[in-house]
Amino acid sequence: MLTFEQKLEVLESFPELQRNNVSMGRVNFHYEDSGFDKKNVAYHLHPNGNGYVYGGRLHDYETDDKGFVNIREYSAEELRALVAKSIQSLTVKRSNKPLASSEGVQEELWTGPNNESLLVKYEDELWYIYAGVNLESAFETYEEAEQYCEEEGFSKAQD
Repeated sequence: MLTFEQKLEVLESFPELQRNNVSMGRVNFHYEDSGFDKKNVAYHLHPNGNGYVYGGRLHDYETDDKGFVNIREYSAEELRALVAKSIQSLTVKRSNKPLASSEGVQEELWTGPNNESLLVKYEDELWYIYAGVNLESAFETYEEAEQYCEEEGFSKAQD
């Protein structure tokens, strides 16, 4: 088990995270560039060695009802991998294909058979999939939208 200081060292090695000291000596780390309402990546890291990392958008980790993974027994490598995956899960890649958009709207272009394309766009707390100007579908999570695109034979466009 890593010490509190060792866990802090791992978390502080991610420049995209901001440290926030909270009550009783605990520390949180926020990801301000999150594409979602969730900004806490590390939550209540405690001097006794306990703490949590957000894994609510990850499928390979056991989480509590708030989507957090207990990291008490994690090694440095395990912790680093989980934090990187957590950050990636909260990052929404913007397409380089410009579209009239307002602040906070994320979009991603997917290409498929016969050079068809779909636009996956997050707005108003939903993921919308457009084929041209036509709305194909809407989903509550990015994973559902991603699964739909993949099932239809589409893949993320390379920027």
